[in-house]
This record gives sequence, C-alpha cells and structure tokens, in this order.
Amino acid sequence: MLIYLDCCCYNRPFDDLTQLRVRMEAEAVLAILRIVNEKNWTLVTSDVIDLELSNMKNTIKRNKIDELCRLAYKRILTTDSMAARADELQKIGFKALDSFHLAIAEYSNVDVFLSTDDKLVSLANKVSLPIKVVNPLKWLSEVL
Repeated sequence: MLIYLDCCCYNRPFDDLTQLRVRMEAEAVLAILRIVNEKNWTLVTSDVIDLELSNMKNTIKRNKIDELCRLAYKRILTTDSMAARADELQKIGFKALDSFHLAIAEYSNVDVFLSTDDKLVSLANKVSLPIKVVNPLKWLSEVL
C-alpha cells in the first residue's frame, strides 16, 4: 500500500485534541504511521512537504513532524511535468500547495492520498482524479 499524507495529516496529532473529531483523526494518522513503521505500508513524502514544514514558525512542532516524515520510504522531488499538472489542478479550484501535493501523489501512483482538509477531499471527489483522496479516519476504517 503506497500512501501520501498531506501536511494537514502530519499536523493533526499536534492540534488541539479537545475536539472529538480532531482527536479521532489524530489517532487514525498515528495508527497509519505505526503500520508504516512496521513496514506493512509505504509512505511517500516530497519536497513540497519539506517546503511547508520549513515555513512553520513553531520549531518544536516542526521538528516533531519532521520525525514523522522520516518514516517515508520514498521522497519525491517536483519536476516540470508535476508543476504543469499542479497548474491544471489549480485551474479547477485546488489551492497551490494542495495542487502540488496531488500532482506528486498522482505521479507516484499512490494507492491513497490522505488529508484532513474537508474542502480538498470534497473537491477531489467531485473531479476525476486518478488517485483516491480521502480523510485518514474514514480510510482507516475502510481498510482495517
């Protein structure tokens, strides 16, 4: 199983866990990462994840998220063709960084792209993408 987590997922375990949904999504992300760590699933990361992390002001949180990213087996560098695909995705309504994450995930032929961003997941499911885009809690409940 090849998995791409966007930055929302990496951040989720460090969000305010007093809300039930946030806490459940955080547990789902951590469970997914535990399974990745056991070498049962393969995690893909990218230079776009690195870029987003480098812009985080909270260095303690950034360092913790960076540790999670180190579980990735594959690190993808953005190419011109991925950037062109990201431009196409932006034209249909995706935010700039989201479009790059999606383009990289498509290029990597991931089995699933996970995000806690409801708008991203909703838009991705309205348009025809070659990859599955879903919330990590929903996806985990489907595959386990």
